[in-house]
Order: sequence, then C-alpha cells, then structure tokens
Amino acid sequence: MLLSAPIGSAAQAPPPMGADSLTRPLALAGTVPDSAAQRQRRLRWLIGGSAVGYGVIYTGLTTSWYTGERGPLRWFDDLSEWKQLDKAGHFWGAFQISRGAVDMLRWAGLSEKKSIWYGSFVGFAIQSPLELLDGRDPAYGASATDLVANFLGSSALLAQQLAWHDVRIMPKWSFHLTRYAAQRPNVLGSTVPERWLKDYNGQTYWLCTDVGAFLKPGNRWPRWLQPAVGYGGQDLVYNDAAANAAAGLRPYRQYYLSLDVDLRRIPTRSPLLKKVFYTLSIFHLPAPALEYNGRNGFRFHSLYL
Repeated sequence: MLLSAPIGSAAQAPPPMGADSLTRPLALAGTVPDSAAQRQRRLRWLIGGSAVGYGVIYTGLTTSWYTGERGPLRWFDDLSEWKQLDKAGHFWGAFQISRGAVDMLRWAGLSEKKSIWYGSFVGFAIQSPLELLDGRDPAYGASATDLVANFLGSSALLAQQLAWHDVRIMPKWSFHLTRYAAQRPNVLGSTVPERWLKDYNGQTYWLCTDVGAFLKPGNRWPRWLQPAVGYGGQDLVYNDAAANAAAGLRPYRQYYLSLDVDLRRIPTRSPLLKKVFYTLSIFHLPAPALEYNGRNGFRFHSLYL
C-alpha cells in the first residue's frame, strides 16, 4: 500500500530547489493547489488505511504463517547464516516502505520536514514488530541483527531525503527460480510465491545509482540508465554450515555488475503509468550482468534475472 504513490494533485508547496520533477510522482504542474480540508482528509485516510492494512497483514501472518507451537520470547544470533542475504532483504524492505511513506505523507499535505522525518522510519516501525512473532517460534527466535538491518534501511532513506530530497541510490531486488528449493521445500518454499520469499539462492539485491543527478546540469547522461552492483549467494539450503557441508554443499557469495532502467525517469503524462513505474521501481529489471564469485571466477550473463 505504501509503495504505490498517489498522483493527480499538486503538492502543498513547490518541490525544494534541485529536486527533479521526474522523481516526484506526487504533483502535476498546472493543477489547483489542494485545500486544507482535502489534505486533512487525505491524511486521515492514509493513517486509517495503513493501520487497517497492517492489522490485516499481521493477523494473516499469525493465523497462516506462524501456526505452530508458540513459546516465550527468546533471542538468537543469526548473523552468520544465509550469507547475510536475509539482512539485505530487511534493509531493502525497510528502505522501500519508508520511501513510500515519505511520498505518501507529502501527498497528504505534511510539510517537507515532517514528511521526511516521520515517513523515513515507517519501514523500521512496520517490519520490526514481526520479530516478536519469530521470537516466540521455537524453531527461530528474535534477531537483533534483523532489527539493525531494518534500522539501517530506514536510515539510508532518511539520509538521502535530508541531503537531496530525493532518492539517488536505490536498493532493488530481483529473483529467479532455482533447483535448491526442491531439496528443502519446507524451508525454501514449495510454491512460487513462497520461493520468492524464502529461497535466498534466487534472490539478488542491488544498489542502483542515478549518475545523472551527480553531474552538472545540462549533461547528456540518460537519467533512466543507471549502473548497478548486486549481491547474491548459492548452495544455501541449510542455515547451518555443518548441515550444508554434510549435504555436500559449499555456500558462496556472488557479486554482480550490471545496468538498470530506472522507470521513475521515463517521461510520461499518464498518471496511471507514473503509479505503475513508481511501484515497479523497487525491482531490478533483467539486464546483462558480469558476475564474480570465489568458486568460479568471472562469468557473463547475457540476461540476468
């Protein structure tokens, strides 16, 4: 809900100096400024809708995902597991939820300062309580490093908004199906949606940089084309190194260099397309990529998902 930025009404005030209008799907030039009453209605709907939505998600998790035995809250250290890809997922999720929250608060009429400060930590506030569910599951436990990753994701969004009132370095996610899920479907997923969420072998996390935003005005760099660095892993079937070794697996890290198309920078006058592009900008689109890993060295992918 928070990742789909509204379009079709003007912001309360013009964007800060230096902000690129293509990055602001919240205002259209030439529209009539919103009234105070309209902004208040938007804010009430935003807060109420977000609360209801989060309640539904939380209830759904407690009744469908965490259905096993429950115990007292406990903590455990999982920093060494899954080559830290789960931490990358927490960072990405907190960043993107916070990004949506900041832009939604702008749309609702809050001041730029309040939108940035309040919205930036929505990702942390939404993701972190889920640790309580993990913490009462005897098979898992609450993770302090998950909380740290949530905090860093929200903080990274805050830092960019304070510096540029914009997002110039965007974390993104991509996924492809792998053979590993069949080896442990109860953990890595048995259906495609479950595998998207659970199979770290198919997940890649990216940082994409808006080069044009750092160049002098009038440069010819296409803002929609961005370099991207990625991180992934393979042979990740068990969270324990000894269990992986017993199964003949040797987990390893993968690093990627690629290009990304930033859909936010594609000019369009369609409000619907702007919403779609804004939402899809959380994903890294398939593109050629150069991979390096410590086991096989360099490898080129003509089209990496």
